[in-house]
Amino acid sequence: MTSGQFKPIPQIIMELPPSEQQKLVNEATAIVRHLDWTDAVQLTTLVMSSEMLQQQLLAMLASYVTKELRAEVQYDD
Repeated sequence: MTSGQFKPIPQIIMELPPSEQQKLVNEATAIVRHLDWTDAVQLTTLVMSSEMLQQQLLAMLASYVTKELRAEVQYDD
């Protein structure tokens, strides 16, 4: 990314090629693999109720964006 081009991470993910999106899916799956869930609603509930899981997923995503895309992550407070 060039300096000054700010995009929300969801937009960046949607613009990634399918192979890169799959890489993110694989990394996220590795984090939630141990959970017992049957659908997206249940998985979302489990993640939202666990600060540890949220932190792990956020760290994975931030690492991907900074290392793979060489972009800077800025958190909006």
